[in-house]
Amino acid sequence: MKRPLAAVSAAVLASGVLTCVTTSAYAATPSSPAPESAAARADSLLRANPGAVQGASGEAYQVVRTKVDPSGASHTRYTRTYHGLRVYGGDFVIHTAPDGTMAGTSVGLAAPLTLGTTAKVSSAAAESSARKAFSGTLTSVGAPELFVDASSGKGRLAWETVASGWKADKQTPSKLHVITDATTGKVIGSYDEIESVAGTGNSIYSGTVSIDTTLSGSTYQMIDPSHGNGRTCDMNNGTSTCTTFTNSTNTWGNGTNSNRQSAAVDAHFGAAKTYDYFKNVHGRNGIFGDGRGVPSRVHYGNNYVNAFWDGSQMTYGDGSSNSRPLVALDVAGHEMSHGVTEAVAGLVYSGESGGLNEATSDIFGTMVEFYANAPSDPGDYQIGEKININGNGTPLRYMYNPSLDGASHSCWSTSTKNVDVHYSSGPGNHFFFNLAEGTGSTAYGTSPVCGSAPAVTGIGRAKAEKIWYRALDLYFTSNTTYVNTTNPANTARAYTLRAATDLYGNCSTEYKTVQAAWTAVNVAGNDAPCGSTGNDFSVTLSPTSGSVTAGSAVSSTVSTATTSGTAQTVTFSASGLPTGASASFSPSSVTSGGSSTLTISTSSSTPTGTYSVTITGTGTSANHTATYTLTVNGSGGCTGAGQKLGNPGFESGRTVWTASSGVIGQYGSSGQPTHGGTWNAWMDGYGTTHTDTLSQAVSLPAGCTSYNFSFWLHIDSAETTTTSAYDTLKVQVLNSAGTVLATLATYSNLNKASGYSQKSFSLAAYAGQTVTLKFTATEDVYLQTSFVIDDTAVNVS
Repeated sequence: MKRPLAAVSAAVLASGVLTCVTTSAYAATPSSPAPESAAARADSLLRANPGAVQGASGEAYQVVRTKVDPSGASHTRYTRTYHGLRVYGGDFVIHTAPDGTMAGTSVGLAAPLTLGTTAKVSSAAAESSARKAFSGTLTSVGAPELFVDASSGKGRLAWETVASGWKADKQTPSKLHVITDATTGKVIGSYDEIESVAGTGNSIYSGTVSIDTTLSGSTYQMIDPSHGNGRTCDMNNGTSTCTTFTNSTNTWGNGTNSNRQSAAVDAHFGAAKTYDYFKNVHGRNGIFGDGRGVPSRVHYGNNYVNAFWDGSQMTYGDGSSNSRPLVALDVAGHEMSHGVTEAVAGLVYSGESGGLNEATSDIFGTMVEFYANAPSDPGDYQIGEKININGNGTPLRYMYNPSLDGASHSCWSTSTKNVDVHYSSGPGNHFFFNLAEGTGSTAYGTSPVCGSAPAVTGIGRAKAEKIWYRALDLYFTSNTTYVNTTNPANTARAYTLRAATDLYGNCSTEYKTVQAAWTAVNVAGNDAPCGSTGNDFSVTLSPTSGSVTAGSAVSSTVSTATTSGTAQTVTFSASGLPTGASASFSPSSVTSGGSSTLTISTSSSTPTGTYSVTITGTGTSANHTATYTLTVNGSGGCTGAGQKLGNPGFESGRTVWTASSGVIGQYGSSGQPTHGGTWNAWMDGYGTTHTDTLSQAVSLPAGCTSYNFSFWLHIDSAETTTTSAYDTLKVQVLNSAGTVLATLATYSNLNKASGYSQKSFSLAAYAGQTVTLKFTATEDVYLQTSFVIDDTAVNVS
């Protein structure tokens, strides 16, 4: 039965959001000096130290490109396969010092891959999921590809299916990549390849500008011989045929929309200036890196309020009522910069990585505007201020204070990864403004700091843009984020600091300003102390806690990563162990980037209790620690037996439990009867994208023999599939810090049935601890599934 929609909110993107295009392959880049020898050195280092890139058996690596600095240092970027499967997010860079030694790595994986490669969900089911996920007019669906999705830093087996067609407006092309979990069948992500933004030339926005054209006979053509023969053509408000602009003289347009050439002048000028910017400022030979120019299509569609980059060309609509073409200079620079980002780093177009992708386009689109210095469109830090998509004269985004648009994040938070990528770009945009111009009142707007961060004095645009480009070009991986607790080296903060060190020196003014600018947007980091060698590493544990009966042992994986400089040898030790306990590491030392197995053994005389064990990694230039929480349970005596959950049948209403709004209630009249009493917990059931949670902390006494967690579950679903789990309920155990210790079970629409069934699990592994039992119900965009829970219990004896 579908749940009543008492209060349903829809997340709708603002009409003024620009979307953009990514492709799945790297574009060509210009040859670097002696790339073969530099790549051979990197290959040798990789074979000798696979742990530095979280290598695993069954993997193969492919060199994408090598760049050699004037100093002789080199940077070799690789893609990865695992047992023949492509690893999305498995790319890495090996950085080599001028003397040929390893100078560090950029790695997206947080741990080596250990997954199986046999799909439980068929390719046909994945194709069906892709068809269901597509919104608009579907024209074709490609064959699903089995691959390893490591975009989160951890690998899982998945299908990628490309569904092609037209979006709901029937004018925007769409190539939707749908990612389906190959074990559960759940759609776990998607992104659209089409990322849209929503002579003398008299342009609409940039004033009278100089453009390069080609004379053929007695006719001038809008083909630019100075910028790779990029051409500008007229779509004539259609979506298929494009005719290159021609003219009898080399004067184009009249500066208004009444002349179709005027918008073409803006587009032609924008393509040339973006080409010049990357070539003259960053040494990149055009957008594609091979000298080719970018084709520009103007007057696309009818009343088309958008512009997009499709991986090979620019397309611009004419805006509302065909009166406001989206050909402004920063829009052109923004969209074409997506091509550069995909070619050099391939940032995933979702979550925080997608935010960095969008921020990069905003940054370089803005820098193109400053570089061009057009008479009627001088540089500023507002995005799309000329095209008036919002209809009220406001820009799409404000780099100096992103939250002014009402949706973007000015400061990083744990929710940044959950918003649209145009809004998660905010912390990156704000950082760059602070780095270049500083905080507080500036000529371009007032930039606030986040929290109690100190004020920042900018280093200027010229230095800031160099730092960002070098970080993107040499250090970013496809899944780099703002903050990464499992892989702190793979962050924009860490990589921009490495770029600042390369360009201006460790602990230089520029380095310290990068630190301060990130801090000012609430992005913290464990940076190497100033005055150190610059070589540093991190230490992390998984899991971070464990429970053991006295006389037994427990294990955890100790992982390291090179966060800056050169990889180094790290030796492990443990302190804070209780009496009778000992710790061993296998191996006892690793090269940073590798991992070791920690085993803590206890004796029968080890006292019961909870202990904080400090794991220390001692390197050649730094020391770092991580904390493991060890709980030792006695071998006899059960005190505090009985039922441990509060309000187990929900009969006390919305007490004791922590739950989403509308979960705990009396729903018998709505078609979801209880198992007992008159109250239950009804999760999801809306028939739209929705997540509900239900949780309660419980203390488990030590020394007992039975710890039984049980509940009664009824699943009601309108889904008709017999193969795909579209809606799921996870039952998990969390520690006091909110870290998931175990997923006890996952149920889905495939488990729907009439009536209730009882589920039971042992919690003996957590004896002597306080843990949180959590239910998380996740529903996709279409057809309801209700997960109804009643009469819970944790019986200890």
